[in-house]
Amino acid sequence: MTVDSRSPAMSYIEQSLSAGEKIEAIFNLHWTAWIPVWLWVLLAIPTIGITLLVALYAYLRLKYQEQGVTNKRVILKKGIIGRQTEEMKLKSIETVEIDQGVLGRMLGYGTVKVTGRGVSDILFKAIDDPMAVKRAIESIGNPID
Repeated sequence: MTVDSRSPAMSYIEQSLSAGEKIEAIFNLHWTAWIPVWLWVLLAIPTIGITLLVALYAYLRLKYQEQGVTNKRVILKKGIIGRQTEEMKLKSIETVEIDQGVLGRMLGYGTVKVTGRGVSDILFKAIDDPMAVKRAIESIGNPID
């Protein structure tokens, strides 16, 4: 069975793979990233449901965010209807840094900052297990051109 690459069931990362490229890891958001959504839902009670639209927007914003690494590049995709992507070829990466506060260390989340040559930084915010993300990015050696 052939899957149409324009199928809505496929993620952006799957749709954007080039010849010889494969997904190495998909990075998940930590459960704490979803706290604002639930706070907006709780606020819907005293506001007679007005904040449910804000909760829906916050939910969709997080649901349609994709983050991952292939054997050629690091990818961050955002957007509900529109699409904004940040991508960096593995050969361009200079450093992979972790920003993790005390609460992040205790709960296992943080921000991973990927810095490259001549390219703006890619920030994976509220990412689950940032050390594993750092290792996944750094362990992919000799990317295919």
